Amino acid sequence: MRRLLTVLLPLAASAGVLAPGALGGSPVTVLELSSGTDRSLAASTGEQRFTLVGVHWRGAGRVLFRTRSVSGEWGGWHQTAPEEEDGPDPRTLETRARSGWRLGNPWWVGPSDRVQVRRVGRVERIRAYLVWSPAVQVPLRRPAATPEPAIVPRASWGASESIRRGPPSYAPRVRFATVHHTAGRNAYTQAEAAAIVKGIQLYHVQGNGWNDIGYNFLVDRFGTIYEGRYGGIDRAVVGAHARGFNTGAVGVALLGTYSDTAPTSAAQKALTALLAWRLDVAHVDPLSLPNVISGGSERFAASVPVLLRAVSGHRDTGFTECPGDVLYSRLDGIAADAAKLGGPKIFDPRVEASGEGPVRFRARLSTTLPWTVVVTNAGVEVARGTGSGRLVDWTWDATSLPAASYRWSLAAGSARPATGAVRAGAVTGTALAVSEVIATPDGVTPNGDGQGDVAELGFSLSIPANVTVEIADSAGTVLVTPLDRVFTGAGKHALTLDAEGLPDGSYTAVVRARTATSSEVVQTAPFVVSRTLGLVSVSPTVFSPNADGRNDLLEIGFALTTLATVDVRIEREGRWVASPVLDASFGVGEHRISWDGKRGAGRLHDGAYEAVVEVTDLVGTVRFGVPFVSDTTAPRVRIVPGEKLRLVVSEPATLAIAIGERRFKREVKRPGAIIVGVPRPGVKVRVVASDSAGNVSQPIVWRRPARKG
Repeated sequence: MRRLLTVLLPLAASAGVLAPGALGGSPVTVLELSSGTDRSLAASTGEQRFTLVGVHWRGAGRVLFRTRSVSGEWGGWHQTAPEEEDGPDPRTLETRARSGWRLGNPWWVGPSDRVQVRRVGRVERIRAYLVWSPAVQVPLRRPAATPEPAIVPRASWGASESIRRGPPSYAPRVRFATVHHTAGRNAYTQAEAAAIVKGIQLYHVQGNGWNDIGYNFLVDRFGTIYEGRYGGIDRAVVGAHARGFNTGAVGVALLGTYSDTAPTSAAQKALTALLAWRLDVAHVDPLSLPNVISGGSERFAASVPVLLRAVSGHRDTGFTECPGDVLYSRLDGIAADAAKLGGPKIFDPRVEASGEGPVRFRARLSTTLPWTVVVTNAGVEVARGTGSGRLVDWTWDATSLPAASYRWSLAAGSARPATGAVRAGAVTGTALAVSEVIATPDGVTPNGDGQGDVAELGFSLSIPANVTVEIADSAGTVLVTPLDRVFTGAGKHALTLDAEGLPDGSYTAVVRARTATSSEVVQTAPFVVSRTLGLVSVSPTVFSPNADGRNDLLEIGFALTTLATVDVRIEREGRWVASPVLDASFGVGEHRISWDGKRGAGRLHDGAYEAVVEVTDLVGTVRFGVPFVSDTTAPRVRIVPGEKLRLVVSEPATLAIAIGERRFKREVKRPGAIIVGVPRPGVKVRVVASDSAGNVSQPIVWRRPARKG
């Protein structure tokens, strides 16, 4: 169903309308349109005109709009493309301002006085943000703090600093760039370009509720580069332009739409120069492929590693057409040109330091060059390393210096130097101590079944020392020396104990530490070797105790080589949950018990658990746990209406899909959105989701509206 709303300005301060003064004096007017409302307001003074439109709405449907210029001509209809993939990262304060609303892109429309809105599908509420940002003359090019490229600072394009909602956030470093287009028309004038930038800031802050303009930089079709989000053009400012992938990214937006139109040569040249400079400041190779952990987007769930390009397009991180097909197809060439631009470069400088031991400096160079690493303390040089080639690799022995924060710099020819700080040096006046000595697990079952065959011995040192680790039997006789007088740094350490050659019995792991100036310090940890227990298993690994006849019972299996007392416990994060078997005697052989998920403290909640089998015989006690998942909740699936059939699933699942007479299944490996086809108008779509636990969702049904006319 389509509804047509016509809004004739002015937008007076009537019900549902906020005048500019209500928004802190900024030239943004908000019109609230409730479902089913048709309204027409009389036109008035030019002070209430607008030049940029952004639309918010609630509901799964779509919204289109068009505007009338002040000369009386109506423009074409525009899709208010939602910005789900734009914006701040999840779980940040910026995301809360417009929760529940779908946010449309800002569109530059030029001086206008009327707007019409069409609803397609279910749309409950609409807010139209009408921004007045008149064309202004700004300094065309003003050099930034660095020689290249020339960047128009915020003050020159008229950024409103008073409306910023919070201080900037910073990432540890920049790792890649994300290229966008802003959408909207391409035929803007040079005088209008800065007004578009200001209009986007007003819409992002006063419309979307973000802290500031979302992009770090913007580029117009005339090749002018504009400073974006506040915080410093050479600092790792976290923007709001690629949901889940803002941290460690530089967001660069070209003004206009580049789906079918190529950027001008001036714009592409400026974009290349900007990327070459900004990635060089961060010492990032434009041709590199960083592995980035998602912060959570429609396309990639949180914590998923994603292989990106150092010059990526917005569509690489989310379900979006941005930055347009034509511009996206040129990104590899732009990255290659950026890599060639300028002089030699230092890539990916790294400092590897652990406690008070040696410090390693590494980096790559764009070409073969002599290089120098200098370490200083309070401005005084304390170490220097030199070399030549395309790889920097130098180790500094800091053990003879006091513990402190040292500054370092890496120089190579005319390349931009890399600098930083590192904590290094030996702690003076600290006594040698060995602590936190523990064998995990404290019972080993080296029977070759791959379960509990080895233990990990952990220990901590207060200062660097020579360490010896011994395994002694109950009589104190040393049988094995896994570590013999090895210099070990301060901090926590772990060593694998292989008990394959030890007979069943009780043992002690002995940790001995000594320095040149201290006496020997000894700490011990007991552990048991027993081959009584083996082949611990659970089936199914995803358990669904909801009495629906599918995977309602959990079968726990184990094998014994001798008579033993057995406890079977259910644990969650190391805490007791239930005891299917308690202090029971079992004989030699394989055993299986069934558990229905019942417990004295109420029902078993969904989540990750461990079935722990603990066995006690004449030698001692050993245990082994096998993980399983309790899942009684059916997957949730919803259909996002659009030209393509897009499904959003809450968890990994098998989808049974019927599109008209066509029926097929689709395996979804992780939660998120997938596209499964393009249904014809009028065709009914039915989807049912089932998970690995056998939980089945209620069917959802949707029919794509038939085309009218």
